[in-house]
Amino acid sequence: MSTSNTSTASSSGAQASVYDRIQALGLNLPPLAVPAAAYVPFVRTGNLLFVSGHLAKKDGKVWVGQLGRDTDTVTGKAAARAIAVDLLGTLHAAVGDLNKISRVVKLMSLVNSSPDFTEHHLVTNGCSELLGEVFGDKGAHARSAFGVAQLPMGACVEIEVIVELAD
Repeated sequence: MSTSNTSTASSSGAQASVYDRIQALGLNLPPLAVPAAAYVPFVRTGNLLFVSGHLAKKDGKVWVGQLGRDTDTVTGKAAARAIAVDLLGTLHAAVGDLNKISRVVKLMSLVNSSPDFTEHHLVTNGCSELLGEVFGDKGAHARSAFGVAQLPMGACVEIEVIVELAD
């Protein structure tokens, strides 16, 4: 989905600012991905929206690698940033207008890593920083970053997010 189609979702300049930032960053929101297993892409309860984990993708395929073995921190951070773009696409599909997000509450990041890799937090910054660029102060969030022995399909990173929606 092109961001130019979504910037008309609201008429006020302040509300359009999230889409303006996305456009200024040169990002295009992808369509909602079909789940690869027995789960749904998101669940809303009250004003909270829980988004299922998204695997890193590059050129439309799972971004395979293990940090500390065959993938470095800079590449892992780029993979986490790519996940942030996919999460934005899912959030847009879930709520119809990203301006309805009043706060990014929490990220959980799983980093496929060797036992001696210790820069999970730096990898996850790729996602955190992009959400901050897009949402400003509303993008500041709590976070956990874990190293794991493996992820589905050999992905290098998986990230899920919880956001709060305005009334």
